[in-house]
Amino acid sequence: MKKLSVLIFSTVASGVVFAFSNLVFKADISAFAFPLSILFCASLAYFSIVRLLKMDEPEKIPLCRKLYQYLPFVLLVAFVFRRAGEKGTSHWFDWFSVLVWLAAAVLSVVVQYFLNEKRLAVINPEWADSLEAYTKNKPKGFRRVTKEVFEWVDAFIQAAFTVALLNIFIIQLYEIPSESMVPEFLVRDRVVVFKTASGPRFPLSDVGLPRLRSYDRGDIVVFRNPHYSKDRKSEVRTFVSQLVYTLTFTMVNLNVDEQGNLKADPLVKRVCGLPGEQLMMQDGVLYARTAYSSEFMPVTQDALWAEWNVAELPKDILSKVRDVPLPEDVYKSMIECENLRNSLDYSLCRKEAEELAERFTALRWELYGKETVSQVPKMLSSADLFEYFLFAGNEDITRKLLSVDGGSLWLKDFLTSWVDSVPGQVFTDSSFLVGGDLYSDSNFRLNLMIKLAFARLVVRNAELMSQGVSVTNWKLDKQRVEYMSQAEMLHNYTLLLDGRNMPVFPANAADGSAQYIPSNCYFMMGDNRFNSLDMRHSYDSRLVPLTEYDEYSARYYSKMSPQFIPAKDMLGTTVLRFWPWSRRGVPGVTGKTKN
Repeated sequence: MKKLSVLIFSTVASGVVFAFSNLVFKADISAFAFPLSILFCASLAYFSIVRLLKMDEPEKIPLCRKLYQYLPFVLLVAFVFRRAGEKGTSHWFDWFSVLVWLAAAVLSVVVQYFLNEKRLAVINPEWADSLEAYTKNKPKGFRRVTKEVFEWVDAFIQAAFTVALLNIFIIQLYEIPSESMVPEFLVRDRVVVFKTASGPRFPLSDVGLPRLRSYDRGDIVVFRNPHYSKDRKSEVRTFVSQLVYTLTFTMVNLNVDEQGNLKADPLVKRVCGLPGEQLMMQDGVLYARTAYSSEFMPVTQDALWAEWNVAELPKDILSKVRDVPLPEDVYKSMIECENLRNSLDYSLCRKEAEELAERFTALRWELYGKETVSQVPKMLSSADLFEYFLFAGNEDITRKLLSVDGGSLWLKDFLTSWVDSVPGQVFTDSSFLVGGDLYSDSNFRLNLMIKLAFARLVVRNAELMSQGVSVTNWKLDKQRVEYMSQAEMLHNYTLLLDGRNMPVFPANAADGSAQYIPSNCYFMMGDNRFNSLDMRHSYDSRLVPLTEYDEYSARYYSKMSPQFIPAKDMLGTTVLRFWPWSRRGVPGVTGKTKN
């Protein structure tokens, strides 16, 4: 009995200490933490110390057991309330609160053990006999119905709290909301995520279990979306929504933004880049290098799960895919464009650029006479160099270049100024890379292809004007139709550029030295690369030049903004796909799923 008394007093004391640690004078939700916890601890003290120990009323044992069962849950709710207010708490204060909570939780379990009927017969036989006689006296009528209702409510509440603890520290259920992981996961697949080894934290704090694992390339992980703010208000909303989401078996999702749209948070992606690596992706091939290997080498594993042509998936999977990013003809056009770009000869590009400039100058002189200016005028703004505007507005731009004094000078500068911007080695060494890496060189090549395709259209337009062909008949000109077809191919490829490639990441330092993904940080991408807004991209697009090595570079709208994710924001790894039943199984980590 003495041991039980000490345990009861210790448990109540730890609960009271926890309650007073939540005392705050603030007119927001955090103010509820103290009264909730102190009132519960007062009830616990009254029934277990006063009524049970001092007044010797063993019939209060069932109620005391129930209160001790609820103690960890109530204190956890108070923990959340205290941190849900406008004013946060310090890291060390969170540590103190968690340790006191752990002490109260462990002691409450021990007290329940000693108050168990079988154990009670050893500690105090008189209490055991009295309790047995009390429990045999079954309530009747309204009291019986009331008791059964309370038992059902109690069972539901305890189940909810138990699920909440499981959800925080052990496993969590998720429904796949998008097709970014096709074919591994389809929309509405439901998965179980194991969280314990990933170091789960107490709600709204950075205090939690130690992280017991690192991650390997190919692991499928769930992590917080870095594109959303993590202010206190949004974190509270996220916590509550995740709790409801799990309690309803992923049927109710309350995690919405200010406009009522569902948040893509958390995300499910695959680990593709590891600490100590610098990455680059070109033509769908992921490359990596480390401090011990200065050369970028293909990451052969990535090809096992990267899906570039969804249209070629097996029919049983394809029939369940809602959106095929690329039709087969667009995919083939993309490959053709990459082959043409990779085989581009800089010397031939320079020669054609000079010839096109000369031809246009001759046509300008023929139609409007020689120009009177010697300086290159500003004809197009940076926004006008948007590749789509160049192609779509080629007719108007042609007229402008012909009619404005100095237009031919501008076109010559537009076509040939890059020659002096790059080392002369590009014309003699086929292995030389503009910018020093494959991505920079490929974009420089694409820029030249776009500029030459645009210039071909401009020169052909001028030739048709010189020949007196009406504008309405330009579309019938076979050569111009061919040039427009080339422009369409280049435009379509530019639309796919950010989904197909990625610049060197992390970017080199200002002095050119390589930078690497920091320790305990990882880089993630979705398997369905053309339908995955992942860690390569931001949510906002901006008009940027294709290359920094050409002042007249064509522009395109880019969302490229690669970032790594710290391990502390990784919630767990997928361990089971449990629904739909036909797709149940362990998610693959070594290759594309074929089921």
